[in-house]
Amino acid sequence: MLARSIPLFLLAALCEIGGAWLVWQGVREHRGWIWIGAGVLALGAYGFVATLQPDAHFGRILAAYGGVFVAGSLAWGMALDGFRPDRWDVTGALLCLAGVAVIMYMPRGG
Repeated sequence: MLARSIPLFLLAALCEIGGAWLVWQGVREHRGWIWIGAGVLALGAYGFVATLQPDAHFGRILAAYGGVFVAGSLAWGMALDGFRPDRWDVTGALLCLAGVAVIMYMPRGG
């Protein structure tokens, strides 16, 4: 399950965070409708990627993905916008990723 779900979470983050960033660039940085349109398409692709997760529970997948989104957003900001997280940003992201691990990968009975 790990070998399949982790790459899917990363791809989902790329689609959602990248899509939101493209819309941001189009609107806030005045780059235009092509950027906005590309962002909307990427955001739509995120919705499809999430359905490929091996776990069948929508709530679990989206809850766990929230933690990936938090950490991925900080990483995206560092890579593309020169953002430098402080220790509390990093601590929060690590807590979120720990939550992902608990939600997705802890053994379940029955």
